[in-house]
Amino acid sequence: MQKVQSLPPAIRTAYQQHGVTSFYQQFGKQYRNPHESAIGKIIQVLSTTCQLDLTNVLDLACGSGEVTLALKKLGYTNVIGMDPYTFEAYRERTGKVAEKYSFEQIENGILADHHYTIIICSFALHLVDISRLPKLLYQLSRMAPSLLVITPHKRPEIKPTWGWTLLEEVVIERVRGRLYQSFHSGW
Repeated sequence: MQKVQSLPPAIRTAYQQHGVTSFYQQFGKQYRNPHESAIGKIIQVLSTTCQLDLTNVLDLACGSGEVTLALKKLGYTNVIGMDPYTFEAYRERTGKVAEKYSFEQIENGILADHHYTIIICSFALHLVDISRLPKLLYQLSRMAPSLLVITPHKRPEIKPTWGWTLLEEVVIERVRGRLYQSFHSGW
């Protein structure tokens, strides 16, 4: 029987101790976002005020399904979860199977022929090295007309040259939700 490690008490401390990738490799199955309530509130507020098209959603870096579960409460079930580390936690909480593609694979075009009405990325883009963000965000801008980034920081700062323009920002319980629109034609 494989011994399961206990989840560290503070995520930030665990990132420093293990590194982000190693943390999720070791603890991804047990991961739960302590800001789930704020995530749900941000999605609810923006879906109403900005009339989000939630008919075909990519829950990018899906964690244990916080975004998917919030969307389900709003009546939206056509959601694809994606995370190479927390897919077991996602399946356990949502009953859905998550794709296992990484940010690196997306940067390199593995999802180039996929299209969604919106991509929601919660508590993950601020962890991507700044040197890799332009290529990743460009690829995402070709996949959907809208991007909702939910983050505990002011990071990442997404620049228009990366394919996105900021439409709206809300802050709930010190968690930011930023809605972007893609520059690419066809949307």
